[in-house]
Amino acid sequence: MPDIIRERVDLSTTSATKHPSGPNTLDGVMPLDKETAQLPIKFAVVDLFAGPGGLAEGFSAVSDSAGNHPFKVVLSVEKEKAAHSTLLLRTFLRQFNGKYPDQYYAFLKQGTPEPDWAALYPDEWKRANQDAQLLELGQAEADKLLVEKIDQVRTQYGGNTILIGGPPCQAYSLVGRARNRGIARYVPEDDPKHFLYKNYIDILNRLRPAAFVMENVKGMLSSSINDGLIFNKVLADLRVAGDGYRLVSLTPRVRAQADSIEPTLLPTDFIIRSEDFGLPQARHRVIVVGIRKDVLDQPMAVRLDQLITRWTKKATVADVLKGMPKLRSGLSRDDSASNWGKAVKDAAAAVCKAVSFLPHDERDTFRARVNECAGLATKTSNPLPRTALRPAKVGPNCSVLLKAWLLDANLGVLPNNETRGHMPSDLSRYLYAAVYGELVKVSPKASDFPESLAPEHLNWNSGKFADRFRVQLWEQPSTTITSHISKDGHYFIHPDPEQCRSLTVREAARLQTFPDNYYFKGNRTEQFIQVGNAVPPFLAKQIGDALFALLRLPTNESTAKSKNLSGAAGLTHPPRTANPDADGQTPVVQSQLRSKRRRNRRPKVALTPR
Repeated sequence: MPDIIRERVDLSTTSATKHPSGPNTLDGVMPLDKETAQLPIKFAVVDLFAGPGGLAEGFSAVSDSAGNHPFKVVLSVEKEKAAHSTLLLRTFLRQFNGKYPDQYYAFLKQGTPEPDWAALYPDEWKRANQDAQLLELGQAEADKLLVEKIDQVRTQYGGNTILIGGPPCQAYSLVGRARNRGIARYVPEDDPKHFLYKNYIDILNRLRPAAFVMENVKGMLSSSINDGLIFNKVLADLRVAGDGYRLVSLTPRVRAQADSIEPTLLPTDFIIRSEDFGLPQARHRVIVVGIRKDVLDQPMAVRLDQLITRWTKKATVADVLKGMPKLRSGLSRDDSASNWGKAVKDAAAAVCKAVSFLPHDERDTFRARVNECAGLATKTSNPLPRTALRPAKVGPNCSVLLKAWLLDANLGVLPNNETRGHMPSDLSRYLYAAVYGELVKVSPKASDFPESLAPEHLNWNSGKFADRFRVQLWEQPSTTITSHISKDGHYFIHPDPEQCRSLTVREAARLQTFPDNYYFKGNRTEQFIQVGNAVPPFLAKQIGDALFALLRLPTNESTAKSKNLSGAAGLTHPPRTANPDADGQTPVVQSQLRSKRRRNRRPKVALTPR
């Protein structure tokens, strides 16, 4: 068995708290190109469509057992000004190797204007401005500048480069396609958004990196042009780009599948489910990894589920939000702690009246919890704040690695953690949904809302938006954090009914696994968009670990020798940790409430776990 595989097999047998997403144990790195031979090797990373830098954050954290970081992000490209500002600041901070300047922590704690980094650290700030570029691919001037920079990277690093990033997904997402269908005379073939991936291909052709990682939404698999699936076209173009690439799935269809490299792959093999890898979010995205053919010169029976290992224990919303300070929402008008308390009290009265149809015991249980929340909201002695004035912890069951990834002992406050304002009418829906989720352990559908709490939406009863008001649940991974959270918080209601609100930017960022010291710039709407569009950094770290392991696989003559010596083509699957439930992780006890619905007099409310 090749050493690289043996090392990853050893890692894959550990528990979730000893997961290989920590510093890996791979030594003896060999360079891919003689022209840049050095130990330890550095791969220059180019990040396209970078957003606030989620992929770059994860790749920058990859290290070997000696503490060397093989991936150095040398160029990031983003077109949105607010996201680029966030990216620029993080690119600057990354040069301090985790020991950020005291001025940065003081800036976050005091809420004062951002320091003049150019005056304080001129060399680091100059380098950050060179590495993080505000450019829109496809524009003539931007493309000219980008070509110059790509050529500089290629000259300095030769073939030891990595390309990462994901083209904008609006044309591929299910929501975007539904919106486009409503546009008169919309022709997909004429929409340039369908072909933004070609900008990525152009850079592949120019840079010819050792490997690439391309990310996009799952809807890309079913999006079509000219009666053909766009994804098939994307894969075909990726294969022949540059010097030619072998496409790799990091998550094979079945555990017994030995060959995770083409030609046996199906489109669905490229879907990564974040909740399978220690993230507190059910985020399903397409991740295509390509390895240059001279690096991986022939399809090998590589057990890639030993390189990126599924976690045996699911991370939950509680793992990352339970330790955060309790906050109240704001009001869209005349906001104050006392006015909010009155608004919650009125919302509680409306909810209690709306559930009068329930059987006696269930009605009393529901009303008791609602009134308890109202009582806490109207307490004047210690009202809830709208922003965190102290650092946060994590939930008691949060994994050791995720905890270490998120927390920073130097933080005095949590940045980007102010609640938004809500209309009083929405507070009753938030309160109902949160109490419902707490008691029933599921989020209520539109049909589960009492008629008196239903919003005046024309499509409320159409079934098209059954999750219009969706509460996140403590004991489950969250639903996918998307940029829609910037519009309103209805899809992202906080699970604690006592707070009666939607998620903050920081809470969404935690579900996306951004470290607490990651500061998002721009207004709150822009911050939400950045968080929702990003690749979760904790997942990016694990993808980077797997890619680094792949790049260290023996190639050419050494590949054949490894096969002969170890029988790599017939690797057996390593022992697996038992299912969490079998190890004593008992399921959450669910509510036993039963609903006896009355015909024609009330909505369909199911107080029984689905």
